[in-house]
Amino acid sequence: MLTTLCRQNDSVVDTMIKLFKVKEKQREMSENANGRAPVKKQSAGELRLHKVMELRKFWLVNGECISHVIDISELNLPKTTTISFPNGKDDLMNFEITIRPDEGYYLGGIFVFTFQVSPVYPHEAPKVKCKTKVYHPNIDLEGNVCLNILREDWKPVLNINTIIYGLNHLFTQPNHEDPLNHDAAAVLRDNPKMFESNVRRAMAGGYVGQTFFHRCM
Repeated sequence: MLTTLCRQNDSVVDTMIKLFKVKEKQREMSENANGRAPVKKQSAGELRLHKVMELRKFWLVNGECISHVIDISELNLPKTTTISFPNGKDDLMNFEITIRPDEGYYLGGIFVFTFQVSPVYPHEAPKVKCKTKVYHPNIDLEGNVCLNILREDWKPVLNINTIIYGLNHLFTQPNHEDPLNHDAAAVLRDNPKMFESNVRRAMAGGYVGQTFFHRCM
């Protein structure tokens, strides 16, 4: 159904923009009919101040019109997490988050993840990779992340915030039962003290076995 809706020409974009305007006009008329004072339009500065950054983007991909609504104000980031836009905030489909765990094995570490949001989001999960080389049972040395909501458990009702909290959970509760780095998972399962030592050595910058890790703390 989504593909059918998206396969439109440029006139569909105009139609959708008109619909947004009609809905806004209807809302204003309804408020006036109820005796409310007309709502003053917010300036760009006021919008920025209140962190309301709803952007509607219409992309033309392979001849298909794709509609996106990304509301940055919906992000409720944990205190351990920050977000940045390497390509500028005009490109909200590609961004990075930085996680600084405040407890657990990875306390004091700094870990950067890239997000690439699909044109059909939320019907497809974003592609997430870890830029920081990390000794972790659920993140391999190429940065692939084992998080079920990025795979089979993804649903359109989920969002970016859900993923961010899931990534934070990986650092407070690494899971040896669903590993990508099998060696790290085995050490965590059989010798948690050695696992902790290996994590600290990797974050400080050095070798764990035959693998070198850059400092990330």
